[in-house]
Amino acid sequence: MTAWPNGAPKVGDKASLTRTVEWKDIERFTEMSGDRNPIHYDAELAAGTRFGGIVVQGGVTTSILNAVVAERLPGPGTVFLEVNWKFTAPVRPEDEITGEVEILEVRDDKPVTKLATRVVRGDGVVAIEGTAVCYTMALP
Repeated sequence: MTAWPNGAPKVGDKASLTRTVEWKDIERFTEMSGDRNPIHYDAELAAGTRFGGIVVQGGVTTSILNAVVAERLPGPGTVFLEVNWKFTAPVRPEDEITGEVEILEVRDDKPVTKLATRVVRGDGVVAIEGTAVCYTMALP
């Protein structure tokens, strides 16, 4: 079975997903990761930082990109091989975020793609931008 049953993606192909980050996402991520940084919980402390308030963990924010590549483009069977992300603005609880990917390169010899990646808040501010290299394996 081919990694891309509908044909290889093409340079310029785009996909996105949108969701709202909830307080329970912060709590679940803390349970999974052990990240108990007070900037994620302590509103008073967080208000006094350069971010001016609670900041959602980066792992929660970037997870929407995992969903886009696995569900949309390149699609099921896709895993990250390499990521290069710059965190440019905070995401806060109850923010709507959109994960966006665009195909930059497609290898001819194997199912590997290079993507432009972004996470954009509902107010239009880019919270994360960068690139990712993905491998798409054939699924049974």
